[in-house]
Amino acid sequence: MKPWIELGTAHIPNDGGLLTLRQREQEFSISLSGPRGELMNSRRFHSEQQLSVLGCAHLRNHNNARVVVGGMGMGYTLAAALETLPPSAEVIVADLIPEVVEWNRGPLGACAGRPLNDSRVEVHIGDVGELLKGGSGYDAVLLDVDNGPEGLTHSDNNWLYSVEGTSCIYSCLAPDGVLAVWSASPDAVYSTRLKKAGFQVEVVTVRERPGKGARHAIFLARKTAVQRTKLAGQ
Repeated sequence: MKPWIELGTAHIPNDGGLLTLRQREQEFSISLSGPRGELMNSRRFHSEQQLSVLGCAHLRNHNNARVVVGGMGMGYTLAAALETLPPSAEVIVADLIPEVVEWNRGPLGACAGRPLNDSRVEVHIGDVGELLKGGSGYDAVLLDVDNGPEGLTHSDNNWLYSVEGTSCIYSCLAPDGVLAVWSASPDAVYSTRLKKAGFQVEVVTVRERPGKGARHAIFLARKTAVQRTKLAGQ
């Protein structure tokens, strides 16, 4: 088997560690320095695709849908969102690390079919939390920026899963909008927090490869009319 070739590195702000992009033949890997090791691999991406398929399912026939994708990764989440959404959609993909975006414009882009070339895509270099704080009317927010509902790779991401952050995302969603969050495993505390914010919550188990591999969790939190009516009456 041929050895891995290092293609690039990137520092995560606030001492979050070092990301390294490697390639071995047609396989790509992004790893984080320290005990966490490999974060993503181009051979295992089914659950990242399902994040978009499930999170955008209600928008297939929705004109002018507005979607935020938190985390560029290897492009699979963005590509699946674009495949699910209609031509009139607008998708903002946010990533804190500019090198990750450049990797997807370069050698890594072919893995997911170069979704950054799609005219529906706008790139936001920066904290997705800051983007959400200043936004409104989003029809879906798809988050795949950590290993679950905690700031693993960047401590500031903890805000996204906090009571304040969860309430902020609820407010920035349009009626019947969906927050979808990728996680390596279920988290009962986070599910409860989503419900307290007013979401109707479902946790779906998906495999890292179709029909096999590790089981991951997708939190699907919907801002429904029923929930809004209930909250208004409290």
